[in-house]
Amino acid sequence: MRETDGRPLADRMRPRTLEEFIGQRHLLGEGRLLRRAIEADRMTSSIFYGPPGCGKTTLASIIAGATSARFVQLNAVTTGVAEVRNVIREAEEARQMLGQATYLLLDECHRWNKAQSDSILPALERGMIRFIGSTTENPMISMTPAIVSRCRVFAFEPLKENDVMLAMRRALADKERGYGEVPVQADEDALRHIAHIANGDVRSALGAVELAVLTTPMDREGVIHITMAVAEESIQKPVVRCDESLYYDMLSAFCKSLRGSDSDAALAWFARMIYAGVDPLLIMRRVIVHASEDVGLANPSAMLQAQAAMTALEKVGMPEARIPMAQAIIAVCESPKSDAVIKAVEAAFADAEKGGFGAVPVHLRDTHYAGASRLGSGDGYLYPHDYPQHWVRQDYMPEDLKGHKYYHPTEMGHEDTIRTTHLVREEWSRRK
Repeated sequence: MRETDGRPLADRMRPRTLEEFIGQRHLLGEGRLLRRAIEADRMTSSIFYGPPGCGKTTLASIIAGATSARFVQLNAVTTGVAEVRNVIREAEEARQMLGQATYLLLDECHRWNKAQSDSILPALERGMIRFIGSTTENPMISMTPAIVSRCRVFAFEPLKENDVMLAMRRALADKERGYGEVPVQADEDALRHIAHIANGDVRSALGAVELAVLTTPMDREGVIHITMAVAEESIQKPVVRCDESLYYDMLSAFCKSLRGSDSDAALAWFARMIYAGVDPLLIMRRVIVHASEDVGLANPSAMLQAQAAMTALEKVGMPEARIPMAQAIIAVCESPKSDAVIKAVEAAFADAEKGGFGAVPVHLRDTHYAGASRLGSGDGYLYPHDYPQHWVRQDYMPEDLKGHKYYHPTEMGHEDTIRTTHLVREEWSRRK
């Protein structure tokens, strides 16, 4: 087997030109803005945002190789204000003495604090530094607005399975940097398995290929045979990096699936969140809320299902509680939908926030104390149970809100019964 320089396969196979670059066609396809800017050496300050192994740092390296400008690479984890000021000083000297621009690539740029971010702002504004930040976290959330506002954000996507397959085949065929001179035979289903588990992360896939090649003994014909069994041992099951941004995105997808009555999608997001380590209590809180927000009185039992699942989670614990949790999720999804409850409470709170509260009407005031009758409290109150159907028309609203109506039952599920009852009462009171 040919000796390498000790670098991992993923690093050796890092694309060196735009032609070698794999994926991100929405950014680097022919005629796209980012590709035009790179080819014309006119890149402005940018932030590359996307999941691990999708090509952010690789593209920055390609830019470094293609530009006539200076290129400085730092890591936000180990870089302080002093290093940043030194880069700016050298950039000023290069501009004055050589007329040369300077790119600053900052890996893990979301790790910069406000002081570090502020230290580079003047250089960005004067065009002394062309900043390229690389991050796996949403910069709109994790970075200071001052930096983001001065950069163009390019969102990278996970690579497609076929893109990852292409990267692995290149590595197996490349005689200079890969295993082209090594007798390796990789079964199609084995590579497909690695690509699937890698979940768009080329670095992970190439790491699995390297491990398979280096640890699999040659067979009788002198060939390293990467079978499905070898592939399964070479790549671990996918690890979900659930940072704050991904957590809220997955939670949003889960909630929208509940509202959209898609049990399968809701269960898929539920399983991914649990797998990523999200606290199941946080998930159940959302299920309980949506049992009212999106179902409400269209199916009152949805709330009971959600509350029962929360109790099961607290009393039984995981992993068993995932079963009643799933039952509650399906119950919310499959219930008839109504947003009448949330509309009612939001309208009521909106009126309460306006203030201007008047006195409580006399007939509704408390009478459970000695001397209440001397103050007239309760005078004129009609006791509903003394009337047919245990209902009588009576004003209960505050004086300033007379005539306001917050709850409008829909025709969905049990709410249709409530709506019909309201209509019957209205008709009955008119006849009276």
